Amino acid sequence: MALRRDRIPTEERRGTAPAVELRAVRRRYGRGEGAVDALRGVDLALPGGSFTAVMGPSGSGKSTFLQCAAGLDRPSSGEVLLGGEPITGLSEDRLTKLRRSRVGFVFQSFNLLPSLTVQQNVLLPQRLAGERQDRHRAQRLLAEVGLDRHGRRRPGQLSGGQQQRVAIARALITRPEVVFADEPTGALDTRSAHEVLGLLRRAVDALGATVVMVTHDPVAASHADRVLFLADGLLAGELTRPDPQAVADRMVALTAAADRRPAATATV
Repeated sequence: MALRRDRIPTEERRGTAPAVELRAVRRRYGRGEGAVDALRGVDLALPGGSFTAVMGPSGSGKSTFLQCAAGLDRPSSGEVLLGGEPITGLSEDRLTKLRRSRVGFVFQSFNLLPSLTVQQNVLLPQRLAGERQDRHRAQRLLAEVGLDRHGRRRPGQLSGGQQQRVAIARALITRPEVVFADEPTGALDTRSAHEVLGLLRRAVDALGATVVMVTHDPVAASHADRVLFLADGLLAGELTRPDPQAVADRMVALTAAADRRPAATATV
């Protein structure tokens, strides 16, 4: 399956503003003595046309990072920018419109609507955004993920791996600036996981998409250009051109350090 290039080439995009940027982002939940700091001042910039994996021990803040970066949650302080445009202060209505048109999502649980056909699920972001539903593009994306003959089926008639491929086609239908993937292989067998990761990798290489993926799996992370590690709500290092063993070794060290940390300072 070879994804067709229909976006700005990766090498051209990397000379522009970062696809995603966080500036001194903090996120606190609760108040007083019971408050929990999930992010404690994160600064980073992710270039367009890149594939970044985000990892960390349980409670490191990686889920909160994804939610803040994607505009699903608001930082307590700091700023998030998408394509150079600040999104932190946008109204809920404008944030919703931005997510529908400029951001794609792939979740562990697929989040397909069982009452809709496969093609209708792929077209759903365009429908919600009030855009013309491009059935030719939807069919082309389904062909590119190997499901061109399944457009009229319901999600319940597909395997888990096939449903996740539908979710990837859905994430790409609006030509988003960034695709956020939250444990996209967590519910899949090894073969299906490999296929899904290959599709995300080719979305970056062939379409110039930007993918940000939270994962706990060193093998999944090794498909990325770079792995960012979070610990206690802070960036704790990175690996470029990662291999599974190097990622696993780093995670072992971070997990051991987290286990030694006093429980009162743990994040979510």
